[in-house]
Amino acid sequence: MAGEHKHPNYMAIFWTLAVLTVVEIGVVFLPFGKMVNGTLLTALATSKAALVAMYFMHLKFETRTLGLIAVTPLAIATLLVFVILPDAFRVAHKTANVKPAAEAPAKH
Repeated sequence: MAGEHKHPNYMAIFWTLAVLTVVEIGVVFLPFGKMVNGTLLTALATSKAALVAMYFMHLKFETRTLGLIAVTPLAIATLLVFVILPDAFRVAHKTANVKPAAEAPAKH
């Protein structure tokens, strides 16, 4: 540990996480597009993960080096999402243009 520190108010953090979870559930029902909903949900989930890492894993009270080591997988995961995203849109676009079997012309 980096030294003695004041213990955080775990109940306040719990209620903050609970409120963020309720907001996430509310975002699902908002009439935004999939991209906006996905962005909002990702931002909320990232903020919840940061709260858990900072307080329950005590990274807020550790040295900066340990914090950077903990943030590295987040950066790699974000990069991976942006690398895979174009392929996901291409697959979604191709499946949207496929005609159902009932509408396809019959083969002889």
